[in-house]
Amino acid sequence: MSDDASASPAAVLRTLVARAVDDDDPAGLVDRVEVAERGAGPKGGSGGGRDARTPVERLAGLIAEADGVVAVVPRFDADLARRLNESVAAVPHEVRVVFTDAAGDRLAGATGPIVRRALAERGVDAYRHDGESPVAVVLADDRAAVGLIDGDGVAALLTTDDPAVREWAAATCGRYLDAAERVTEG
Repeated sequence: MSDDASASPAAVLRTLVARAVDDDDPAGLVDRVEVAERGAGPKGGSGGGRDARTPVERLAGLIAEADGVVAVVPRFDADLARRLNESVAAVPHEVRVVFTDAAGDRLAGATGPIVRRALAERGVDAYRHDGESPVAVVLADDRAAVGLIDGDGVAALLTTDDPAVREWAAATCGRYLDAAERVTEG
């Protein structure tokens, strides 16, 4: 990642993912991914089109279309929770979510029982991981999504069906799942 603090969230996210998949050229990743940035139009990839949806809307759409989802989520704000709730409620899914950082704290805090019950009622298998995650990582069927999270929620979302990114996303989700404690009944 560049030390340039002025780099856009989309650029930071592409660099982070390129490094994670051992691709020395973040610019080479551009043709294999789509990146949506909060407050901006879509960037990157051959499938970029003119999709004006926000990163959260794109993530919710990706989840709504998938039969199976596994994710690592470090932060869970109200807008994201509402949109994902609608997506998960729309069709039956197999959804496993590992909550880390502040999201994990919500599962264990005063509102934890309410949140866990709501997740269980929607068929979401929730897990709590005591560690941290610098990004949200989602594997929805054959699509991978990586979200750069800031104090206001999802600043940028990278989506792709690129095999290297999917493989990294699957391995990342697997590592977190293996080290997490299940907090909803199955």
